[in-house]
Amino acid sequence: MSTDANGVFRPKQVYEQVADEIRRAIDEGTLALGSRLPAERELAKRFNVSRPAVREAIGALQNEGLIATRQGSGSYVTAPQWQIAPEGQAEFGAHPADMSPVAILEVRMMIEPAIIQLACRHPARDLQAERYLEQMAGIRDINDPQQQLLWSDTDRLFHRQIAYMSRDLLVMKLADEIAQSMDQPLWKRLRDDGIYEPKRIQLYVAEHTLIYDSVVQGDAEAASFYVRKHLERVRADIAPSD
Repeated sequence: MSTDANGVFRPKQVYEQVADEIRRAIDEGTLALGSRLPAERELAKRFNVSRPAVREAIGALQNEGLIATRQGSGSYVTAPQWQIAPEGQAEFGAHPADMSPVAILEVRMMIEPAIIQLACRHPARDLQAERYLEQMAGIRDINDPQQQLLWSDTDRLFHRQIAYMSRDLLVMKLADEIAQSMDQPLWKRLRDDGIYEPKRIQLYVAEHTLIYDSVVQGDAEAASFYVRKHLERVRADIAPSD
């Protein structure tokens, strides 16, 4: 169990439990400094969880500085926990844990197709959404920290703006919550690891454009289809299951 920002007890998410086990192995020396972690598939089998949960756990440990992942090589132990924990916060859980990116996507896949159908009831151009599309299309080097940050902001704010086009106050509140969840470090970590090449960015821009054009045209069926397919692609990129 752990507590949320309001001090309320809640069950630990699966990825938190996996991160705890890996963290314990690092602290006890089972995983020594510089050693390579077992493959995601092996860890998933060992802990009896899904591979996306393992990927989330590794992402959380990367954000803590305990692990570094090298593209095409694997994940390695970079430091024991006591070396990097801020004073007075040596124990994991001092801060509320991020939401599971996979759980975020599951919720988004349920509600965003419905939200976009509401937006299609008010077909009209939206200059802010178009501005976000233009900014995304201008990104050329996703590995550049500044452009990476710009992508992060424009991507999540574009989806929020599409929801705002519904003109429904409750939908707007839901969109604000989703946008905040997409601004959490763990979401950014997995997103950045999964979307790291210019061609992928271009594909995402094309999908966003199809979503926006469908709303402007008031085509609810097409808009719902495009947003569902886009979210399926996001999940495949940041949390592949095979």
